[in-house]
Amino acid sequence: MKIGFIFPGQGTQTVGMGKDLYEQYEEVRNVYKRVDNAIGASVEDITYHISQEELNETKNTQIAIFTMSMAILEILKQKGIKAVASAGLSLGEYSALGYGNVFSLEEGARIVRKRGEFMQSLVPEGNWAMAAVIGMKDEEVEKVCDAVYQKGGFVKAVNYNCPGQVAISGEKVAVEEAMELAKVEGARKVIPLKTSGPFHTEKLAKASEELRKELKNITLQFPDTIVMKNLDGKSYQKEDDIQEILTKHITNSVKFTKCIEEMLEQGIDTFIEVGPGKVLAGFVKKVCKEKGINAKIMGIENVETLENVLKELEV
Repeated sequence: MKIGFIFPGQGTQTVGMGKDLYEQYEEVRNVYKRVDNAIGASVEDITYHISQEELNETKNTQIAIFTMSMAILEILKQKGIKAVASAGLSLGEYSALGYGNVFSLEEGARIVRKRGEFMQSLVPEGNWAMAAVIGMKDEEVEKVCDAVYQKGGFVKAVNYNCPGQVAISGEKVAVEEAMELAKVEGARKVIPLKTSGPFHTEKLAKASEELRKELKNITLQFPDTIVMKNLDGKSYQKEDDIQEILTKHITNSVKFTKCIEEMLEQGIDTFIEVGPGKVLAGFVKKVCKEKGINAKIMGIENVETLENVLKELEV
């Protein structure tokens, strides 16, 4: 069995996520306390005691999801469960890098908190949106976005999630126009996403540059396990400039499909989604189906799912 961890990004957050894990496991509470001390705020309050609307604010969403994923990793560590490789969707790459010991928990938390703040506060004025287009090929979604773009609307294909699903990002009016055009062109479904900015486009260049300054303040080690890059779907290499990659991460598209394909090529046959929701598990299933590969796909987001995984792995 070769295990791969996958970590969710923004959009999977719900108020109260992981609360039973927090209440039952001291190691989970310890992770939250360490993050609290690092960022000078209570992630417990952010995750459990605010409204869904407040949690959906990028500055809160990112640190809440990151902390939950890192806390679950601590339980898996205590149980002796290790992954050969890991990948995350957008924000989730920070959890993957945390698993690879690229930075300490505290440094990772500070960077994720700053990243969320920059991505929220440094968005240009305007109305922005993202949406998932389902049931079209990548190039078909790109063509739809180009058609709207040519007419002056800013919208781009940004997250290549799995075969048949691409997220688009840009001006709200342009995204809505692209959604309607996608339906006409044969999309099975289009779904607005719970995000608040034109993520993974050049509109976040200012946030990207501010993050670069913050990244200079921490020491980034080469990962001690295989970690996939959203930027190109390949694993981090010795010659990679991690600081530069994470800076570009905000403004460049996410090649998550390629990340999973690469993990499969490396022999990963068991995927565990570590964090809220089951979105990535669905993406992996589609990639596996496309390739005719039978992989075990599980997820941990509460005590019940944790116990299911431990039972499945006979821990």
